Amino acid sequence: MSLAKDKIQHIADLAKLDLLPEEKERLPKDLADILSYVEALQKLTIDDVADTGQITGLTNQLAEDQITNAYDRAILLSNLPPARQADGFVKVKSVLGRET
Repeated sequence: MSLAKDKIQHIADLAKLDLLPEEKERLPKDLADILSYVEALQKLTIDDVADTGQITGLTNQLAEDQITNAYDRAILLSNLPPARQADGFVKVKSVLGRET
């Protein structure tokens, strides 16, 4: 299957692509090769091929949650200026666009 240069330009215009002259020369053959390959794929009979969307047989392999006290709250808060602390928590700027 061959694509005329005017078809290539039309496709490029639809995709808002600026093609160089050498690209306009090369693309008809490249696209024809791709379309030929797709046609060959469409002719394949794959009715006897098993689905392979999931080949490991594993489902939901999750790690157990481990609760740890990796940091001491008092030590962390001691590194903050008092203006950045409130009731044992770190004060941060509003994330959702509203101040509380």
